[in-house]
Amino acid sequence: MKKNIAGVYNSTYKHAVGDGFKVINIFPNGNNLGDKMSPFYMIDYQPETYYEPSDKKRGVNVHPHRGIEPVTLVYQGAVAHADSAGHTGIVGPGDVQWMTSGKGILHKEYFEEEFSRKGGNLQMIQVWTILPKAYKYVDPSYQTLLKEEIKKVTLEEGEVRVIAGSYQDVESPVRTYSPMNLLDVSLEKGGGMKIDCPAEYNMGILVLEGQIKLNDAEAGKEQFVLFENEGEVVEIFAEQASKFLILNGKPLNEPAVHKGPFVMNTQEEIDQAFADVAAGKFGYLENEVI
Repeated sequence: MKKNIAGVYNSTYKHAVGDGFKVINIFPNGNNLGDKMSPFYMIDYQPETYYEPSDKKRGVNVHPHRGIEPVTLVYQGAVAHADSAGHTGIVGPGDVQWMTSGKGILHKEYFEEEFSRKGGNLQMIQVWTILPKAYKYVDPSYQTLLKEEIKKVTLEEGEVRVIAGSYQDVESPVRTYSPMNLLDVSLEKGGGMKIDCPAEYNMGILVLEGQIKLNDAEAGKEQFVLFENEGEVVEIFAEQASKFLILNGKPLNEPAVHKGPFVMNTQEEIDQAFADVAAGKFGYLENEVI
């Protein structure tokens, strides 16, 4: 049975994150979907944008996280990061960083120095997944997927990069704390694919480029397609060369309270997170001169 489509959404919620990242928030601010995408909470999309060469540091200065897993996919450009536990790294074109903030960490991310100096196009996505209540306070950690390490499924006229979960029995090495799939897809014009998704799973597709037909609906560049929790099959056909992100997962069915960089289960936990940051319990990380 085909999955019915709940809606095709546009977002006009454009904003700057720090000094440099110019993003479109797909949800929750761009579109209030409630808990229809649990265990996913947020998508910020930085469309392909050209940045002039600069010796000035650009990015997001020190900020805390707790209770979520921010997932960063870079398509063009390069982003550097550092945290209060001493981790540093660079996420380049085609790479993915899966960060588990858990009980709390301070983090900063900015244009990689050489990319900033030379200038160029930046295109990337950050997705927040919610840690279930039982795992809200796990130790912070990273899972880095370099471009060449990402498992792929080759289609007749396209490719599926398996960031999390599985597709056609190809499994990602990424550990998730609840069942979910995150698939990064490219289809040539005329290409197609099929997704089998349990009816109870929440599911959405973000179109980055091109135009696709999904069952009985169409969606184009920067549109988000939300599916109903009924039916199991989605057939996708590319009317133009297209790139899109497929997200589906088992709903957590837990309260999600959000403020700033935290997503917890209660307001009291949010208040405690801010208090713990103020008390220095997230460690120390030096601000950049931005």
